[in-house]
Amino acid sequence: MTGSLVSGAVNFRDVGGLPAGEHRTRSGVLYRSGNLVAVDDAGVQDLRDLGIRRVIDLRDESEVAHAPSRLDDGVEIQHEPLFLGSVASFFARDLSLDDMYAALITDSADRVVSAVRGILAAQPVLVHCTVGKDRTGVTVAIALAAAGVDREAVIADYARTEEFLPAERNARVLAAIRAVHPDNVHAEALATRSPAPVMRALLHRVDRDFGSSAGYLLANGMTEAEIERLRQVLIDGPGRPAASFDVEIRSRNSG
Repeated sequence: MTGSLVSGAVNFRDVGGLPAGEHRTRSGVLYRSGNLVAVDDAGVQDLRDLGIRRVIDLRDESEVAHAPSRLDDGVEIQHEPLFLGSVASFFARDLSLDDMYAALITDSADRVVSAVRGILAAQPVLVHCTVGKDRTGVTVAIALAAAGVDREAVIADYARTEEFLPAERNARVLAAIRAVHPDNVHAEALATRSPAPVMRALLHRVDRDFGSSAGYLLANGMTEAEIERLRQVLIDGPGRPAASFDVEIRSRNSG
């Protein structure tokens, strides 16, 4: 689970190796990151070497137009904008991370489900937004938790984002926000933080309202068969090596 797997990409990492009971998440299956606008030639080759087949972009149209991804033509792109309203509106309303995440799983539930379905469609798969912190953090956390990854491991994976956000980037972004919203209480958290207690609280909310993350996905349109397949895709199980499973997935997708 090392960071900086792709040259020019921010907060890019593999979520493989996370504990899931007696098992672990598969490496080389699900990646997460910020946007890919600054990916250089070496980064394009890195993505090629990782074999990325599908990219799930959680940004809205204006974000995509402002910072288009640099990808090979053969990569499948799934646009699944999660925020209803602009990113700037969250700073204007001075929402806390807790409030923003609660709104995301409520107002964009159908798109969260579509994004998780996208993980099933082709692997290796990359999920990303602008920074890879909030929309990506929530989507990946729901998917991992639904697949059976240990709760504290899901939370720790979310929290790691702070390690990968460059200090100069944080300072620049925060200064720009302060220039427009000088009295904003939550600006620093919204722009630069991924605190473990925030994800812990979100997963508790999901458990309270839906029984589990799998229950949340089921309540919003996924099937039991899809949840089981999510577990098979993400979790390395006994008697079923990742290589043989990958062959099965590739065969099904090409058929």
